[in-house]
Amino acid sequence: MLDKRMTAQDVVGQLSDGMTIGIGGWGPRRKPMALVRAIMRSDLKDLTIVAYGGADVGMLCAAGKVRKLIFAFVSLDAIPLEPWFRKAREAGQIEVLELDEGMFQWGLKAAAFGLPFLPTRVGLGTDLAELGGLKTVQSPYADAETLIAMPALKLDVALLHVNRSDWRGNVHLFGPDPYYDEWFAKAATKTYASTEELVDRMEDHYPQDAHYNVFERCFVSGVIHAPCGAHPSSMPPAYGWDMKAFKSYADAAREPGDWATVADRFVGATEAAYLDSIGGKEAVAALPLPIF
Repeated sequence: MLDKRMTAQDVVGQLSDGMTIGIGGWGPRRKPMALVRAIMRSDLKDLTIVAYGGADVGMLCAAGKVRKLIFAFVSLDAIPLEPWFRKAREAGQIEVLELDEGMFQWGLKAAAFGLPFLPTRVGLGTDLAELGGLKTVQSPYADAETLIAMPALKLDVALLHVNRSDWRGNVHLFGPDPYYDEWFAKAATKTYASTEELVDRMEDHYPQDAHYNVFERCFVSGVIHAPCGAHPSSMPPAYGWDMKAFKSYADAAREPGDWATVADRFVGATEAAYLDSIGGKEAVAALPLPIF
């Protein structure tokens, strides 16, 4: 069996300038932040980022890594508009394709199915189609309905953070909100999954949890052991989001909001240094899960 264990630095070594990178998770939930921080420490640039965005998108925009952003939202939930993303967009520093959440999902699914587009009613009657340069198609059946042809969001790479994986790439996603991580994995040429827990053979240790394996290991190119790797986003049921960290991060974006002066605080020279700066794994494990 292929051993897919890698380090975050190994993953960054597989990336190149100009790539289209999908980042799983949802706003301030289950983001692969350890991998994002590894990109932040690299010289990568001119990236197209595809995400239901949170601090991952904000940091990459602030650091000048992003040429184009394809997104449905960029939010920290309790802080509705991600502040560093807002600065970059208001300054016209990035090209954008803004989509409805459903259109975004349909684009990932089109890529996963190997189709050039999928027809949808979502977006009809709005400015999104015109602003995004999206085209329409007419149903060939008797209804002759006009639909938006949502183009495939084909990814060079997808980055995910999962609760558990074995070295072959069998992953488990827990909690109520995995949302569309499956479709990020299937829309990408290569998928790299950082994981809270790395085990031997999943079926030997957790046969009762097979239903948490939401996509097949053939879609996983690499597995990275990264405990607390979603911080400051949440990773249910292991830990909640770090609202204190998010508030500090948002405050730093206020004018003059110079990312270069605060980058070390939010990225760290290494992942170990970053975790030490926030109180270590024990502090992350103690973060309460949000209640909705």
